[in-house]
Amino acid sequence: MAGNFWRSSHYSQWVMDRQDILKVRNQDLQSSKLTESEYQKIMIFFANVIQSLGESLKMRQQVIATATVYFKRFYAKHSLKSVDPFLLAPTSLFLASKVEEFGVISNNRIIGTCQSVLKSKFSFAYPQEYQYKINQVLECEFLLLEVMVRRRDSMVTGSVCSVVVAGLQIACVIHKRDFKGWFAELNVDMDKISEITRQILALYDLWQNYDEKQEILAILNKMPKTKT
Repeated sequence: MAGNFWRSSHYSQWVMDRQDILKVRNQDLQSSKLTESEYQKIMIFFANVIQSLGESLKMRQQVIATATVYFKRFYAKHSLKSVDPFLLAPTSLFLASKVEEFGVISNNRIIGTCQSVLKSKFSFAYPQEYQYKINQVLECEFLLLEVMVRRRDSMVTGSVCSVVVAGLQIACVIHKRDFKGWFAELNVDMDKISEITRQILALYDLWQNYDEKQEILAILNKMPKTKT
């Protein structure tokens, strides 16, 4: 991990323009009749799956966070139908455990954990037996790694600092603190900050009104399917 964000691979390769992200996402929305909010709910659901898998494997939170980033990075450039998310979720953890030097996870353990976690915690969304084998995880790992390494053409249009400023702006409003003068002195694009703020608030609003157990199965049934 780079000590300087501005020199990190995340800044140089993965800070993407929202229009670039929507270009790929819209292909899924148009082909499947998913709405934007339903797509977001799919991402939330699989973040929860990755979290539960990681906890069952006794992984550090850093490993789980890295896996979640890998998962979202992949679908920022590829359709949901390119790889089944139920395969990519454990694959992301498998790769993240190596990158973060967590230790080797046995082949049987990663598959066995998928089977038990999906059955015990997510049967409302995945009622069948887990269908993937370790050879498919290994093949998917190679594909995921290729995407991580090859990604070089993102537009650099924002930074983690912009997200931090947006978060501070929201906190000031919630706590009724007037920091307008301080914000005015910052060397940032306040239009971009406002857009990030809107996205954060929209996500929180989505979470607040989202009943995963009641909604996700119908949403997953609309999701573009991989070719068999």
